[in-house]
Amino acid sequence: MVAASTRAPRFGVEEEYLLLDAESGLPSDGAEELIEALPGLRAEHEFFHCQLETATPVCERADEARDALGGFRATAAAAAEELGLVLAGTGLPPVGGDEPGRVVAKPRYLEIADSARGSVARYYSTGAHVHVEVPSRDAGVQAIARFARWSPTLAALAANSPVYLGERTGYASWRYLLTQQWPTSGYPPAFADGSEYRSVVAGLVRAGALVDTALVNWSIRLSERFPTIELRTADAQLESEDAIALAMIFRALAARGLREYELGELPTYPQPDLLRGAHWLAARDGLRGRLFDPLDGEPRPAFQLVDAMLEHAADELSAAGDAELVERFVARRRADRGPAQQQLEAWESDGVAGLLALYRSGS
Repeated sequence: MVAASTRAPRFGVEEEYLLLDAESGLPSDGAEELIEALPGLRAEHEFFHCQLETATPVCERADEARDALGGFRATAAAAAEELGLVLAGTGLPPVGGDEPGRVVAKPRYLEIADSARGSVARYYSTGAHVHVEVPSRDAGVQAIARFARWSPTLAALAANSPVYLGERTGYASWRYLLTQQWPTSGYPPAFADGSEYRSVVAGLVRAGALVDTALVNWSIRLSERFPTIELRTADAQLESEDAIALAMIFRALAARGLREYELGELPTYPQPDLLRGAHWLAARDGLRGRLFDPLDGEPRPAFQLVDAMLEHAADELSAAGDAELVERFVARRRADRGPAQQQLEAWESDGVAGLLALYRSGS
């Protein structure tokens, strides 16, 4: 494929973490104290006081993100231990999710809590979000449409919330099920251009379904703050290295989509129910079984679709210098069948204590 442009898009990664009591594993409201213990680092509140967020600067290379996230995790995890907490890279708390969380008293968070009511009282959802630079909102909409086919496969790679309310859920990503409660959820519909996207979101705000335009919860969306498209499918990851590898795959897929748009190639958008079903199956089984391509509905072994996705973006991965990093990541996933499987094995081996040890090992 002839490249319409040569520079890989810039990107950024946001990581969210749960703060769990180091003995019981229950969510613990330690964000305020932990942020105070991390002067000079980009440590921020999330929706609940038992959650913490950080973000990379705008990056051009994977090693820049690795330095930012790896350094933050190591420092924050050590500070958390001093406070009797574990900094946990997991999409949901394994225990304690039945208790309402304490909302951070930011005006926007309080407005969301008032608007969404009981649906967010226990919304401990914690993710790894990736931003990839786009030249315009029109181009961003076109890249999103071209990414749709591969979104379920990437979701399977990122699934990491199999234990909730003290039991196996039967899903690799139970967090995916919880995210479906929002007025905007699942994969976004196809839009003609950025103007139509903006009009639909503004209509949802005007009608009262969304507090503001930044509360769009499609699995991939246009960012309201940055000139990017944002992936929101991924659960928080056990290790920052895994979040970075997922980000590099997303960047390559987005770059492929942008180049196809620049070259005038038309997208092929999956039938919406097939796309939704493919995401559901990816959330249920992760990498342990079979997924299906939402373009044709044919079930295939999970790693057959992973290989096809990476072949689709091979030129972009190579051009950005990310091919080897992603190959190592996929090799790890072939061996361990993903972080959800690691969590299940730790849970079966030693319950909450096993999971806390696993979370510590990721920092």
